[in-house]
Amino acid sequence: MKESASLFIIFSPLIDTTFNFNISTFCFHVIFAAMQNIRHLSYNDIEALFLQIGEKKFRAKQVWEWLWQKNARAFNDMTNLSKELRQKLVEQFSFPALTIETTQYSEDGTIKSRFVTFDGYKVEGVLIPTEERKTVCVSSQVGCSLGCKFCATGFMGRKRNLDFDEIYDEVVLVNQHSEKTFGQKLTNIVFMGMGEPLLNYNNVLKAIERISAEDGLFMSPKRITVSTAGIAKMIKKLGDDKVRFKLALSLHAANDKKRSEIMPINDTNNIQSLTEALNYFYKHTGNEITFEYILFKNFNDSQKDADELVKLYRQIPVDLINIIEYNTIENASFDKPEENVTNCFMEYLASKRVNARLRKSRGKDIDAACGQLANKG
Repeated sequence: MKESASLFIIFSPLIDTTFNFNISTFCFHVIFAAMQNIRHLSYNDIEALFLQIGEKKFRAKQVWEWLWQKNARAFNDMTNLSKELRQKLVEQFSFPALTIETTQYSEDGTIKSRFVTFDGYKVEGVLIPTEERKTVCVSSQVGCSLGCKFCATGFMGRKRNLDFDEIYDEVVLVNQHSEKTFGQKLTNIVFMGMGEPLLNYNNVLKAIERISAEDGLFMSPKRITVSTAGIAKMIKKLGDDKVRFKLALSLHAANDKKRSEIMPINDTNNIQSLTEALNYFYKHTGNEITFEYILFKNFNDSQKDADELVKLYRQIPVDLINIIEYNTIENASFDKPEENVTNCFMEYLASKRVNARLRKSRGKDIDAACGQLANKG
């Protein structure tokens, strides 16, 4: 009975016009979502499809190249296919591709793009250029469910996961922007945008597989970093899956009491469990591990805090600690320490032979810096 009712809502011309949404748009999204996404098919699936409809086998290779190498945005872009074949694909499959809604340019050269999904959700990605690197910071979810107290995305809640092809589109679109603006392709990818990547595990790994595949963007996994707020069992799964990319832990406090205050996830994934998981990850992959540590005034910026950080650093094969400037957001009362406090913190780490670097924020004027992504502007 429920299925019949839902079909009536979608297709009946007698539908109540007092509904406060655009019904034609709603119908399009429902029908479009019901069609199979062609990018969710394997190469073998596409090959079998063409043989089934009497097309030559090599058509599968042509379509595959358009999907993952030539970066078509619609079936009509596939110009070496006949119009008839393109129409068959249009009728049988969906091809939901991200589009760019807005682009903002920071005074420091950072570029923020807001992407729109086929069903109207919005996520942001950031291009961070330097002389040596062109890095894209990508999102993995629409919003985030973890509610970290210093992060604007955490106040949004989680709307849905991004599919792997949507994550792939973020990289493609920003790469095109990098080539157009700077004459250079992307060199690095960091999963440090909206969302917790390890709570969208399969899509993130599939996106990285397509990004690094020879018949994809062919970027080295060693130039990809996945940042996590700390999901211990999923960090171990990364080890079991023997991933080849780098891992960053958003730490921000080196004792459980303080970390739980600002990161609720620590209540179920405490520092001891994360220590064990990170050591497990390193043992099984040998991949680089980084700590991310935002300095908050009068919260985690004392010598005692630095000493706790040093002790934790000694327990895990951490390659680098990124000390990050805090970027102000609405709904949070944190502030960044005075410069002399930050300098003392850094000097103490150096005195203990800790490999640490102070990372200056980029894109603050367009809400593109660490912790600021919230579809503003």
